[in-house]
Amino acid sequence: MAEKKTGAAKHSADYRGRKKAEAERFGIETLPVEMASGTRAGMAEAMKAHGYTQLQELLQNLHRSFLACDREEQARRLNTRYERDVIPAKMPRTQKDNLLSLKQLRAAFSEAPIDAITPQVLAQYRDKRSGKVRANREIALLSHIYNMAREWGITEKENPAAGVRKNKERPRDFYAGPEVWNVVYGCAVPELREAMDLAYLTGQRPADVLSMRAADCIEGYLQVSQGKTAKKLRIELNTDNRANQLGLLIEHLMTQRKERGIRNPFLITTEDGRNVTASMLRLRFDDARKAAAARALENQDRVLAEKIQQFQFRDIRPKAASEIGDLTHASRLLGHTDKRITDTVYRRLGEVVKPTR
Repeated sequence: MAEKKTGAAKHSADYRGRKKAEAERFGIETLPVEMASGTRAGMAEAMKAHGYTQLQELLQNLHRSFLACDREEQARRLNTRYERDVIPAKMPRTQKDNLLSLKQLRAAFSEAPIDAITPQVLAQYRDKRSGKVRANREIALLSHIYNMAREWGITEKENPAAGVRKNKERPRDFYAGPEVWNVVYGCAVPELREAMDLAYLTGQRPADVLSMRAADCIEGYLQVSQGKTAKKLRIELNTDNRANQLGLLIEHLMTQRKERGIRNPFLITTEDGRNVTASMLRLRFDDARKAAAARALENQDRVLAEKIQQFQFRDIRPKAASEIGDLTHASRLLGHTDKRITDTVYRRLGEVVKPTR
């Protein structure tokens, strides 16, 4: 037997029924709206400043304003919204890459209506771009922008980037062998040598190496939080109850901090106590590489000089992966979830094989 409603419950049900019928009659839809932290307070301030009493009224006017624009203006606002609401939630390096790609996309498509971009147009854009890898990144970003536009109800058109062939990418295959490493290392200033050692022994990206802090060395581990993927690692500082090479390097850096009276928290610092930034690292590495190449030319070894000039600090991570015998170990140290990435992109030495006899 159905439970009999109280007067209050019946009144509430009747009210909801009337509101539902009214919404259907006027074509009103209820849409859930998620806002970034702090947005609600900002909206309340804007409502007060412009004389709005209801958030619904303000949002409705904003929607009407957008729909009243021509397609070119809608596309411009869409890019602005993506830049404002989506990109800031990504990792810092990804944000930087996205903004560079967005700059190129705006130059090419800022005046194009959102529904006028077709797979054929994107294929032409891909073929005309001189930077083939950058073109792939830009088309991938545009694809995500279109997916978000569909979620936001701005377009119902299929994603024009779906199915567009990407440019073929060849992974970098430079390997810094002992001959190249030793001569560049020999021309490096102390803080660069320490950065090279730390990068090699940890297998981490340059930005992560420079962000390593003294406080990250806890209970026999160097704790790493990768900036690109947020992957967390604990790298052992001891092997068989004895300090390994990384452990000895950390001990040296810690002792050096005390002797120099360094107050900043970073492991890689200059002799006067400043932390080494990305630009400082690049300048020091460029100087060491230039001096090393000149030394090779003095010895009339042009082949070595050319190899030295190809060497980049980012090649240290693949060098580490290549010189670890066990693929699983290398993949875990680099923070990869798929060993195929480590094997295909980062291991740059040939496979060890036996001769015929």
